[in-house]
Amino acid sequence: MRYRKLSDYLKERYGERVQRIVIHGGFSCPNRDGTKGKGGCIYCDATGSGFTTLMRLPIREQVMEMKKKYEKRGIKKFIAYFQSFSNTYAPVEMLRERYEEALVDDSIVQLSVSTRPDLVPERVLDLFEEFKKRVDVSVELGLQTANYRTLKKINRGHTLAEFVDAAVRVKKRGIELVVHVILNLPWDDMEDVVETAKILSALDVDGVKLHSLYVVEGTKLAEMYKKGEVKICSLEEYIDRAITFLEYLSPNVVIHRLVADPPRKGTIFGNWGKSKIEIINMIEEELERRDTYQGKKFDYLNR
Repeated sequence: MRYRKLSDYLKERYGERVQRIVIHGGFSCPNRDGTKGKGGCIYCDATGSGFTTLMRLPIREQVMEMKKKYEKRGIKKFIAYFQSFSNTYAPVEMLRERYEEALVDDSIVQLSVSTRPDLVPERVLDLFEEFKKRVDVSVELGLQTANYRTLKKINRGHTLAEFVDAAVRVKKRGIELVVHVILNLPWDDMEDVVETAKILSALDVDGVKLHSLYVVEGTKLAEMYKKGEVKICSLEEYIDRAITFLEYLSPNVVIHRLVADPPRKGTIFGNWGKSKIEIINMIEEELERRDTYQGKKFDYLNR
């Protein structure tokens, strides 16, 4: 294999196919409600990237509905994935109740929680360790880029240092860590792509989700895009960035995603008019053509 695929990793770990169930936990975000900022990240739409969830149902019903759907396809093991907004942004007791509600039975083999680097205090990590006694736990942190100036441009509301701090503390607890990266932010170049791969490798992250930047109606990015203030790179450049990122990334890191999956409604620009699988196929074909692979240039750490 040219890169370490999530599907292969999950089969190795659990002995069979595992399906992620996306959950809307009813959380908000400090970068939207005024605590840290308003409006959120410039690309974040009103659903907080939770467009595939059954948002109006209680958590347990969301899980049961999706379980029934996938069980008809013969799938028996699942990951309860809290996706939308910041899923540690609440008092610990509320977090405990909502996570507990998702663990409907023993078919849920992992609790996966997506959040911000500035929202994983020690008391939240203590809670994750409680759940680790019963089920595997993974934490997904949104970084997007190692370029701290770009972090300001996209209104992330946290610094690179806060991400590093959170990553170190999550790993210290023995909790699986997955990081989100947007490879083609308009203010980044290939040096930023390489540096991001190097930092994630140095921090021993367990997994990475690579995203292509999309533009959704109602966001600050949409306003900028319409005014011509930002330009999104070509598909060919995105593929080049993805391959370069993989080359510098540790071969131990699991690749959860190679390209974004834009919302079905309100998207002004998404994936150059291509389907997600088309772009994945193009990346894999280019890896073959170049005869390259994940970790080919992973020679920069003194370990």
